Amino acid sequence: MEFIGTYVKFCTTGLPSDILIEVGDMSFHLHKFPLLSRSGRLERLIEEFSDDEEEGCVIQLHDIPGGPNAFELAAKFCYGVKVELTGTNVVILRCAAEYLEMTEEYGEGNLISQTEIFLNQVVLRSWKDSIKALQSCEVVLPRAEALQIVKRCVDSLAVKACTDPKLFGWPMMEHGSMQSPGGSVLWNGISTGARPKNASSDWWYEDVTVLSLQLYKRLISAMETRGIKPEYIAGSLTLYAKRYLPGINRRQGTQENSSRFLSLSLASASSEDDQRLLLEAIESLLPMQKGVASTRFLFGLLRTAMILNASPDCKGNLEKRIGMQLDQATLEDLLMPNYSYAVETLYDVDCIQRILDHFLFLDQTTGGASPCSVDDGQLIGSPSLTPITMVAKLMDSYLAEVAPDVNLKLPKFQSLAAALPDYARPLDDGLYRAIDIYLKAHPWLTDSEKEQLCRLMDCQKLSLEACTHAAQNERLPLRVVVQVLFFEQLQLRTSIAGCFLVSDNLDTSRPMRHSIPVSNEGAMPPSALRGEGWVNAVRENQVLKVGMDNMRLRVSELEKECTNMRQEIEKLGKGKSGWSSVSKKFGFRFKSQFCSTQEGAINSQNHGTKEPDQLKLRQSRHKENSSSSD
Repeated sequence: MEFIGTYVKFCTTGLPSDILIEVGDMSFHLHKFPLLSRSGRLERLIEEFSDDEEEGCVIQLHDIPGGPNAFELAAKFCYGVKVELTGTNVVILRCAAEYLEMTEEYGEGNLISQTEIFLNQVVLRSWKDSIKALQSCEVVLPRAEALQIVKRCVDSLAVKACTDPKLFGWPMMEHGSMQSPGGSVLWNGISTGARPKNASSDWWYEDVTVLSLQLYKRLISAMETRGIKPEYIAGSLTLYAKRYLPGINRRQGTQENSSRFLSLSLASASSEDDQRLLLEAIESLLPMQKGVASTRFLFGLLRTAMILNASPDCKGNLEKRIGMQLDQATLEDLLMPNYSYAVETLYDVDCIQRILDHFLFLDQTTGGASPCSVDDGQLIGSPSLTPITMVAKLMDSYLAEVAPDVNLKLPKFQSLAAALPDYARPLDDGLYRAIDIYLKAHPWLTDSEKEQLCRLMDCQKLSLEACTHAAQNERLPLRVVVQVLFFEQLQLRTSIAGCFLVSDNLDTSRPMRHSIPVSNEGAMPPSALRGEGWVNAVRENQVLKVGMDNMRLRVSELEKECTNMRQEIEKLGKGKSGWSSVSKKFGFRFKSQFCSTQEGAINSQNHGTKEPDQLKLRQSRHKENSSSSD
């Protein structure tokens, strides 16, 4: 017996049909007895037409769960045809059997009991069949909810996902090949001797992406209730978002091109409103723990939320999540285009400002260690390792990237640069570079605005290379250039003093090393010791001489620059009271540290006469030590 037809189904039993059942746009010409012997609903409907024998029996079942396909399978079951139950059709058949009232009162082993047995003993024990059954619940959701099918499938999947795959036993899930009790892979029931691959903790991520958002949320909530790790939830949400939100994969590498095209094809079918609801749901499901989701993924969600015009709460929560782990971000992540027509800047500086404020607030709340924090006499924070130092370096790079934007106002640039505390920057070279780029892109700034901008950096925290560049930078105000020259000269004088200190220490420590007794075993002869010590002394003197010559040359260049600047200031009428008035104007405390050509000449003469004397003194000391050792 079989049903023939596309929109009109006829039962090929050889007997004329005596009942017409309409389901949707399909008609079934069947027989009364097989149907009423299995279905309580059809029995009642057929009895209503038994009083009028003149008219044909026509029954409409437009609201049956599963539609014509479900009714066709149920009708075959009524005719005694064996129906193959699978994870895809068992839920629909179970709901249709409940609708048709196919209970045990109308025959032992009726469709309700058959589908329940298969559901409990086969489907719910299998991961893949449970996924298929839960996915099929979408078309009969109200009935499936009433029959607790959705809950049973969700609980079964949640238990399997929360359980270590190594504890599943034999056979190992349905992921990978079947295994024998010895652990080898089976092919057609024969052991191949190959060892299966170990299952990772993310084995279920790809499977659950086929679920609709409503069922996926139910599954994630059930997993959280059972105590699954937050990083597993975040990993699953990341893959689900990348599949249905095309904007998330905008900055991914070439190795994910195939998944990117799949996500674009899937997302093209959904409307903008559906994508907005999906994004807001994913944000609400993300765990709040720091680091469970990658910073790049969070920035991708925030970028997509701005494009889709998501709710302010959604965008605000994403900014807070990013602020918690801003030290893990990259410059590429921060360069978010401005999607608002009300703001003319190229990048969304206001968003980065809010994210930075969240980071600083959490850093102060948690008592973030500054580079000078000491615990039990040991340094617990390193300027190169602390999160706030990493964020400061990142912000300096971001400022240098957005500085060329002519529409970026000075207050916004200053606010972002001044947000970080002083101890966050061990050096201000990055900040100086950003300020220099901003001054170059905004030549119309007044002198007062330039000085106000340059107050953001500390000239004492500039490296020697940055000081050299700043001393020749025509874009900087004169006041800043003088400060840079002063501190650069101070650094050079400190370095020269340190070299002389090292030289004196070498002179005083060399006789002590020669006076140390040497054991007889393997001892070198005194003549060899004297020769080696003389060679080392000559080599050290040469190295020191070259270093001091270079420093002396640099000091003379700086002194010439200071002299030229002093002459220019005097010509402008600002140096009536001499160089001392300039020092008072610029607020220097140590006038004796300023460069002077006369003092430099005297120092150069003294150094020039001292070097031969020091060399002779070292040679005489070395001869005395060698004679005493003999």
